Amino acid sequence: MELFDNLALGFATATTFYNMGFCLIGVLLGTLIGVLPGIGATATIAMLLPITFQIGDPVSSLIMLAGIYYGAQYGGSTTAILINMPGESSSAVTAIDGYQMARKGRAGVALAVAAIGSFFAGTVSTFLVAIFAPPLTSIALQFGAAEYFSLMIVGLVSSIALASGSVVKALAMVALGLLLGLVGTDVISGTPRFTLGIREYADGLNFVALAVGVFGIAEILRNLENERTREVLVSKVTGLMPTREDFKEMFAPILRGTAIGSALGILPGGGAILASFASYTVEKRVSKNPQEFGRGAIAGVAGPESANNAGAQTSFIPMLTLGIPANPVMALMIGAMIIQGIVPGPNVATEQPALFWGIIASMWIGNLLLIILNLPLIGLWVKLLTVPYYVLFPIIMAFCSIGVYSVNSNIYDLFAVAFFGLLGYALQKMRCEPAPLLLGFVLGPLLEENLRRAMILSRGDPSTFVTRPISAILLALAVIVLVVVLLPSVRKKRDEVFVEEE
Repeated sequence: MELFDNLALGFATATTFYNMGFCLIGVLLGTLIGVLPGIGATATIAMLLPITFQIGDPVSSLIMLAGIYYGAQYGGSTTAILINMPGESSSAVTAIDGYQMARKGRAGVALAVAAIGSFFAGTVSTFLVAIFAPPLTSIALQFGAAEYFSLMIVGLVSSIALASGSVVKALAMVALGLLLGLVGTDVISGTPRFTLGIREYADGLNFVALAVGVFGIAEILRNLENERTREVLVSKVTGLMPTREDFKEMFAPILRGTAIGSALGILPGGGAILASFASYTVEKRVSKNPQEFGRGAIAGVAGPESANNAGAQTSFIPMLTLGIPANPVMALMIGAMIIQGIVPGPNVATEQPALFWGIIASMWIGNLLLIILNLPLIGLWVKLLTVPYYVLFPIIMAFCSIGVYSVNSNIYDLFAVAFFGLLGYALQKMRCEPAPLLLGFVLGPLLEENLRRAMILSRGDPSTFVTRPISAILLALAVIVLVVVLLPSVRKKRDEVFVEEE
């Protein structure tokens, strides 16, 4: 009964006219940036963080940001199917068979299959969030400083494990993020450190400036460099209703994709991307006609699309219950909570239940809005694909600069955006993923605070991290994950996935 009472509170919060409006804005904007290749949910949310500060209401802000995230998963499939260019990296697998279906004149069916699979997976995985989030929150309330330190170590190690490419580069990105997180005032002594004598950095580097630079500006520079001619395959999409045979072919892949995505989405690093690749592999292995994959198989669209949307939804579980981001978008969500004066972690569910359950309830509403709006608006999305980047991106950069400056009215934040934009671009050229850097930056101050608090409580005895059972188990898990990722076969697979994403 408590679950239903909590859901009633959530729907009462999410269905207010104000919050419904921001949910609609979020899913429409998410679909838009998913349709336009090269922008992505991470860059867009980073750019919109200043706006959340101006909105004021944390519930509305987070509902909008959440809508952008899972809306982008929907929109990414549109470009993957119509122009063989995924709007989101998690939609890369969808392009394999979705584009082939479009070439055969079945673009409408492919888009409908993607939308139906996304809606079902989003609905089911949101239900799982509602079921599993409260028990995890109750467990997390029993954590002390040592347990939180160990949990964050697991999160950082997992982000290294699930990043593509070189393990050493991923580790270096985490270390760089941790170092950047140390800029500011010492949490114990109150002494400024690494501020270069700039008083404006006494409170630390601006999270918004770093996120906008590393993800937003760097992504714009990369896409301007690699501007490609985009030729939309079809000007008018027709035949959206799948046949009875199509429904039979998509039913089982949608169920399997939902299950895979729900499980992998919780993992730190990039669960939605990993889920879509895993789903495609599973569907190809269980299919009676594996030779059809790559030639327009419906299962090759239904499975991965369900998986990446389920993964996007369940990635909210560790963020809402533990305050640990499962991916860069969740790190940005935590940043938005901090901007609003909310301390992320298990106390959110007890201290601000309307916020906690309002976000969960808004996911159901957002998924319903997406299925209602997306298919009728396909014609509009097709026209937007013709917008050239050199027209679109200067406008985006101008709004980014205005937004970042408006947060603190600090000119140094604009310098920081420019610096981190160039840094992010350089990291991409060196084939370094910026996601672990952001996770390290977000978790770094919390990691240090809990480390020093645990050492103070234990009077300087480091054995407290291994003598406390939960902490010891978490550290052992981190070691196991790190050992597994260093295995030659696993390292080879990481490089293959990195090449595919490129």
